[in-house]
Amino acid sequence: MPGVSLDEAPSADGMPAILVDRAELVEVCRTLRDHPDLQFSLFVDATIADLSPATPRFHAVYLLACLGAAFAQAAGPAEARRLRLKVLVPDDDPRLPSLTPVYPAAGWPEREIYDLFGITFDDHPDLRRILMPDDWEGYPLRKDYPVQIRKETSGWEPIQITAEEFAANLRAAREDRRPPAGKT
Repeated sequence: MPGVSLDEAPSADGMPAILVDRAELVEVCRTLRDHPDLQFSLFVDATIADLSPATPRFHAVYLLACLGAAFAQAAGPAEARRLRLKVLVPDDDPRLPSLTPVYPAAGWPEREIYDLFGITFDDHPDLRRILMPDDWEGYPLRKDYPVQIRKETSGWEPIQITAEEFAANLRAAREDRRPPAGKT
């Protein structure tokens, strides 16, 4: 990839790891997915490490996999292997580009990172809380989050419906899925 700097990142478990600049993350991932010799077509997971008080504070970690012959492109199979991408995220600008255009499966892990660490993802199609109630304040996995907080949430209550209401809801859902009369 001309013009892109990739540095080898330390890895305690022996998995190949590269350090990627956040401005080049989407381009690097698109190349890793589409190049016939690489074929990293599986987005496995993403997470954040909060290394406060270090600078940069956050380290994003992405896990990708090439499935080898099990998922070969037209150019032929690439060797099955895994790759770890690391991206440094500064505390004063906690954002990353979303990988959902390259890997749609990145949507929920990015929402989880946003919800628990407060890292925003530019161009994410549905960036909202996924684990914490909508009215929650703060990001509970940050190292500076006050763990002594006691807060009543208004975001969840058990649903209590009768058996008749449940059956009516099922009937209505089935009717909504039926094609209009005269259409198949």
